[in-house]
Amino acid sequence: AEGAVFERAHSNATWTQASTASFMTSLQHSVLGGLRRGVHSTPVPAAATTMAEHFRRGGYQTAVLTTNPNCGRVIGLERGVDLVRDSETAHHSTSSVDLHDWFWEFRKQYPGSPYWVHFQTTDVHEPNQPQAPFAGLFVTAPARAQLDAWEEQLWRVGFGTFGTTSIAGWYDAALAKAGIDRQAYFETRRGLYDETMAHQDYQLGRFVESLKAAGEWHNTIFIVTADHGHPAGTFARFGRGLVVPQPEPWQGALFDSYATRVPLLVVWPGHIPGGRRYQQPVSLIDVLPTVLDLAGLPQPEVLQGQSLAPLLLGREQQVRPVILDEFRVEEGSGEMIGNLEIVDGRWGASLEIGPQPALADPLLGRHAVPAGGRWGAVHPYFAEAQRLLLYDLANDPFALHAVNAAHPELVEKYTRLLRQQWQAHAALAVRFRDAEQAALS
Repeated sequence: AEGAVFERAHSNATWTQASTASFMTSLQHSVLGGLRRGVHSTPVPAAATTMAEHFRRGGYQTAVLTTNPNCGRVIGLERGVDLVRDSETAHHSTSSVDLHDWFWEFRKQYPGSPYWVHFQTTDVHEPNQPQAPFAGLFVTAPARAQLDAWEEQLWRVGFGTFGTTSIAGWYDAALAKAGIDRQAYFETRRGLYDETMAHQDYQLGRFVESLKAAGEWHNTIFIVTADHGHPAGTFARFGRGLVVPQPEPWQGALFDSYATRVPLLVVWPGHIPGGRRYQQPVSLIDVLPTVLDLAGLPQPEVLQGQSLAPLLLGREQQVRPVILDEFRVEEGSGEMIGNLEIVDGRWGASLEIGPQPALADPLLGRHAVPAGGRWGAVHPYFAEAQRLLLYDLANDPFALHAVNAAHPELVEKYTRLLRQQWQAHAALAVRFRDAEQAALS
């Protein structure tokens, strides 16, 4: 009621390191160097100015508070930060309690103003371990015990094959081999996730109340979002896993609503009118230019997002299509492998990018998970024909059924557009790579 909600917001990648690096710099994952270290992204290049650095330069005190090390010092996001807390806690399903306590400690240590603080919780991160009074809201104690037994059974029958295929493929095979009912398994997993989400929502409400009680609410720009949807490309896909019948394994895209659809809520009492909802697709690389714009700070010299401030403040604005980008570096050739995608109104198009010539095996199809995603680094990349898949997101938000045959003109349009976009990303990546190499030499 107090803020503006973007109903169609997307993270720009499907997992924490890639997504956080992008929204902290307003640069896509491939531009920042992609994934070069096993299952880890390259640290954010020094030439890419982070959100914390922008606010520090603007005279703000800064803090990063998270229980997920993947969005802190692991990828170089401590730069420009006065206080960094990026350690895991004893119980990550209640992480928001610790983060809010750390915030008030920060305010005691740095009582001045203005300040910028970034929180990144793990309340809903697997393994989900909901606590009272939220445990039991959606999953009974016997159902939870059954799930624990199923988990042990899955790893017993599937341990030797983990890491040889996509995570979704691994669960499919392990569930079938163990004889576990897919619907019951994924429904229970979803229930536990919802219980931890209920805890996080409650703690968020308490935090807002504490800001109001401290007299800080009306002088605060408050943004709620997420670095990706569920899953993070690493765990059980309880969303698509519940679909009956199961989609063909090559169907899917980064913009699948389970993977990258995220909340985006912006509150600024007295400045942003409350109760507004926007249907235009937007993405998290728009967050950095937006908050800088709202705070009256200069924009980065190079950025790929756009400020949503005019829209939030009641002015007309042309909102651009959303681009999603997730890549890894192929060890043999040193070239990028991954997925470049667009969400353009009702249409979503996904193009695989790869360094090898097309030697398609019709039995392999197309990757259902990103070729450049986290697990693309630990299961084989097949030199397939680089295909574009087109989805009608108005009728198929989970990207289950490509509509290429019905819209050949759109396949041609988005193939051309995404190839041009890829050339722009590759050229921009050289700028940051050259700057990084010059700094090291």
